[in-house]
Amino acid sequence: MLTLFNTLTRKKEAFTPLAKKRVGLYTCGLTVYNYAHIGNLRTYLFEDVLKRVLLFDGYSVRHVMNITDVGHLTSDADEGEDKMELGAKREGKTAAEIAEYYTKVFKQNLIELNILEPTIWAKATEHISEQIVLIQRLEKKGFTYTTADGIYFDTSKFPHYGDLARLDVKGLKEGARVKKNSAKKNPTDFALWKFSPKNSRRQMEWPSPWGVGFPGWHIECSAMAMKYLGETFDLHAGGIDHIPVHHTNEIAQSEAATGKPYVKYWLHSDFLQLYEGKMAKSTGNFITLDSLKEGGYDPIAFRYYCLLAHYRAKLDFTWNGLDAAQTALNRLRDRVREMPAAKGHCPDFEQAFAAAINDDLNTPQGLAITWDMLKSNCPEAAKHASLLRFDAILGLGLDQLKKTVDVIPPEISGLLKQREIARTKQDWKTADVLRKKIERAGFVTKDTPTGPSLKRK
Repeated sequence: MLTLFNTLTRKKEAFTPLAKKRVGLYTCGLTVYNYAHIGNLRTYLFEDVLKRVLLFDGYSVRHVMNITDVGHLTSDADEGEDKMELGAKREGKTAAEIAEYYTKVFKQNLIELNILEPTIWAKATEHISEQIVLIQRLEKKGFTYTTADGIYFDTSKFPHYGDLARLDVKGLKEGARVKKNSAKKNPTDFALWKFSPKNSRRQMEWPSPWGVGFPGWHIECSAMAMKYLGETFDLHAGGIDHIPVHHTNEIAQSEAATGKPYVKYWLHSDFLQLYEGKMAKSTGNFITLDSLKEGGYDPIAFRYYCLLAHYRAKLDFTWNGLDAAQTALNRLRDRVREMPAAKGHCPDFEQAFAAAINDDLNTPQGLAITWDMLKSNCPEAAKHASLLRFDAILGLGLDQLKKTVDVIPPEISGLLKQREIARTKQDWKTADVLRKKIERAGFVTKDTPTGPSLKRK
């Protein structure tokens, strides 16, 4: 039986969907004003494992992921610039151009990490009418008030506000959680609709019953999730940083509007830390997937690295750790290439693996069982078959490996050409750096009188 740690109850619970063998899953996507950093990508990898486990267990999954392309301000106090407008100014482009470019890069990142595509991509800008209707429902029920800069949700009228985050709302002082905003009735109130600044025009703004403006960040997820999954659905997942504000506000506005429970199970992944600190774009303290690739690392090595830690544990990112993950991945791939055609299975190991991943997605234990099986006396063909079943969860793409060991990926060939150019210029330092990149990717190069040779380790 699948058990999951529910953030709402702070305990592991047996997973029972609302409809037999059908699951509604909503995952918070990217605010597309900049590249996703590898901390963001760790969250999407955890959500991919969750989805794969559900599919492995025989459920059909309707998965919705949002793309935030408007309304996410730089402050949780509903102040500051819209991140999309900020990105447009930074790069001298329109907000729409920024959104299109970073959405495309984000989707490519997911492909490179072998993350399954959601059933529905939901863009905030394509669901403005649904967000307005939801705000009107809240207005009719008396949950809103108007200030000079927008329409706000009155959290004092929702008695269960803060349950998800275990917030002491009565004891919360102004500025303890968000910056002070004198227009708010309560420190935790949040914007549903923001008015466009007077005497200026935003790139992204729409007419509404309250005036020209744009939606707040939180309202998009409630409106789109309920449109595609219903007013109550099974699973909502995201990063741990969403608990105290974004997901807390989602619950409040959704349940205030419908009078029904919003989500049955909430799952959150912990931070990927860089040099003992949270990875964040706001501080410039972040690494992208492209920067890993430029260093000669396979994106799937980063996937493997994330699988080594439980999703609810902090993960410290180190280059030595990524080196070790790349080495382990190369070893695993080489074993698969050497194996005979998949046939049969290793039942004891399959049972142990299924128990591990159904115990709150325990991928570290699942990987340990994988390596134990490879060391066992189970026939090689059976190991191959069981390994492919495990990979339906691990997502390392082992079923896509070719038997030939001399196929050189184009990115490795490119590194070899760069190294030869450096050697021609007698730039030995650069040549050595490129050689190490090639080796990290699982290949070895040898200099010969007729030129360099390249083969897989």
